[in-house]
Amino acid sequence: MKIKKIKSTPVIDFYTADVSTKMPLPFVDSGIAAGFPSPAEDYIDLALDLNKELVNNPSSTFYGRVKGSSMKDAGIHNGDILVIDKSLEPVNGKVAVCFIDGEFTLKRMKFVDKKLFLVPANEEYDPVEVTKENDFIVWGIVTYIIKKM
Repeated sequence: MKIKKIKSTPVIDFYTADVSTKMPLPFVDSGIAAGFPSPAEDYIDLALDLNKELVNNPSSTFYGRVKGSSMKDAGIHNGDILVIDKSLEPVNGKVAVCFIDGEFTLKRMKFVDKKLFLVPANEEYDPVEVTKENDFIVWGIVTYIIKKM
């Protein structure tokens, strides 16, 4: 999977999604026990291509690397890679990459009484109310988080 860096900001680095490559990886379809071990498969005959699994709309999907800790309590940490789909509609409760007053931010959208708030998942940060005075767009909706363990 080729990834080309397209933009860097204080909050997120953006990359294009190149889905022209194929990289099928072995896939355990029977599930992986998180409790007691189960007998191992003698062989794995299924394959999973992460491009097909993670990218529904290739022309509007980008990757972003998180910088910062404002969403840590939602399980999104510094260095995580986000799969961002720009074609999805903003919906209450979704985590979105937003552009507000010249800066990108990663927050959960919350609609209350026809008002929009960008809500962090870290008590050290305050929610931001988006008003008509703000230069604002929802740049994309986060569909997946890829993290290093």
